Amino acid sequence: MKMNMKEWVAETIRAEKKKAAPILSFPGIQITGHTVDEMVRDGHLQALCMEAIAKRFPTGAAFSLMDLSVEAEAFGSPVSYSEDEVPTVTAALVHDEEEAEALKVPEVGAGRTGECVKGIKEVTGLITDRPVLAGIIGPFSLAGRLLDMTEIMILCYEDPELVETVLEKATEFLIKYALAFKEAGANGITIAEPAAGLLSPPLIKEFSTPYVQRIRDAVEDENFMIMYHNCGNVVPLLDNIKEIGTGAYSFGNAIDIEETLKVIPEDAVVIGNIDPAGTFRNGTPEKIRKETLELLEMLVPFVKESVGEINLPDRTLTMEKTDGEIAEDNLDWEKEADMDAALDFADSF
Repeated sequence: MKMNMKEWVAETIRAEKKKAAPILSFPGIQITGHTVDEMVRDGHLQALCMEAIAKRFPTGAAFSLMDLSVEAEAFGSPVSYSEDEVPTVTAALVHDEEEAEALKVPEVGAGRTGECVKGIKEVTGLITDRPVLAGIIGPFSLAGRLLDMTEIMILCYEDPELVETVLEKATEFLIKYALAFKEAGANGITIAEPAAGLLSPPLIKEFSTPYVQRIRDAVEDENFMIMYHNCGNVVPLLDNIKEIGTGAYSFGNAIDIEETLKVIPEDAVVIGNIDPAGTFRNGTPEKIRKETLELLEMLVPFVKESVGEINLPDRTLTMEKTDGEIAEDNLDWEKEADMDAALDFADSF
């Protein structure tokens, strides 16, 4: 459903009750009864998983699966599949400048990209009460899969021209892929750029941020938003990351969120910062609730600075249900949604 995403960002910031916005869809297979392997190959099943999570939880937005092997596979990279784990790229596709120059930019539809677009097109007719965000890998992270992550870190110093050749082709494809999601009806995309967290400030400025900005410039408008995701400790890189200029950012629990919010513009949404392993996988419903409330309360001063005084009664910042209802819901979630799948996704970063 078409939605003014600039207004959505502003309304999300102003809202007294903050909704969770977990970037996941793999746990939905426990509700639909399918395997990871089945879902990553079938756009219809991807739509059903997104719908299952949306029906089960009143999230702030619906996110597609984040399978960071899809785009590299479209270029021709070998990928390993298994029944219960997210696919992974198993070998480099490009080894030298000659292969980089010969690398062909695929069309959307190559590999599994067509199924992913199909899934978004279908789910936009199923989820109409919140934004639907597709997911793509970031340009440097894609280049790292095409060249090998260890190798690209060395090449940034020893052969930057080779890295830039691959980045140009990666960015060209990602723009086409993002536009395909836009045409399919998505309200935006999440760009997962985890590998950029390994770069120094000068290197991220050269090899990541300008390419992400090109994607943003090519696709973003008031009805289509870019969310930037990086789960590493990127506090030293924030001055550069904020230059992307998008309306939403997603960070993992490795960062100091207070230091992060001092840098990210006040008119941007920031999500994340709860430990997916120690809290969501290995914790209890009570621990999840406690840490979420503590995080929100810690951030009250930042909210007041950006939107003025707000009412924050007792400890019910985001909870619309009783403790008993929440505990019951989380117990059902433990049965229905296998967090191992979500953590495999996180580990793939």
